[in-house]
Amino acid sequence: MEEEKGAEEEAEEPYVDYVRGGPGDSVVGKVMWGLSLPLMIPMWCSIPDPQDKDRERYYPIAFVMSIIWIAIFSYFMVWWATLTGEALGISDAVMGLTFLAAGTSVPDLITSVLVAKEGKGDMAVSSSIGSNLFDVTVGLPLPWLLYTLIFQRDMEVNSVGIGCSIGMLFIMLLLVFISIIVFNWEMTKPMGGVMMVLYLVFVIISLGLSECWIICPF
Repeated sequence: MEEEKGAEEEAEEPYVDYVRGGPGDSVVGKVMWGLSLPLMIPMWCSIPDPQDKDRERYYPIAFVMSIIWIAIFSYFMVWWATLTGEALGISDAVMGLTFLAAGTSVPDLITSVLVAKEGKGDMAVSSSIGSNLFDVTVGLPLPWLLYTLIFQRDMEVNSVGIGCSIGMLFIMLLLVFISIIVFNWEMTKPMGGVMMVLYLVFVIISLGLSECWIICPF
């Protein structure tokens, strides 16, 4: 009964507009609001917020416009990452394995945190697996297909250590699955620490293969 009452009270909370509502009273809130305002204003003008009862019927427009804004931000992120890598002498492979990989996964991180707070661990794990499968089966081949159709030539991809990278990816997935079993299918702090260590090992080995510090026999 208490949970139902809490859910009803949460559902009856009035809608608060992020831009018109202001930064709030906390110092951190004011700083974050001010930093995000240049990005929030154009999205606020072009995306009808479905949380607003007066505009919730425009959710298809909100979905399409959100995808468009994600594409715009992704383009600039890749462009700036490329310029930064060229200025600092960092290869494209290293930038892709670190900054771009982390940057493109931020939306997945946010959604996983939100659903995890609601106790929907299955949705968080499924979202992580599904997003990676989508990246490999759609996110990679679709741009390559468009490139070949537009320029009428094959796209060259650096395949140094690709065999070891794919093998390591499968090993990491197996270790992640084993760690989930060891922790009895419960997402705990020690499990999060194990995941962070596995990611660190993956990045180090991947960078070693890309920079030829580690020679792959495949």
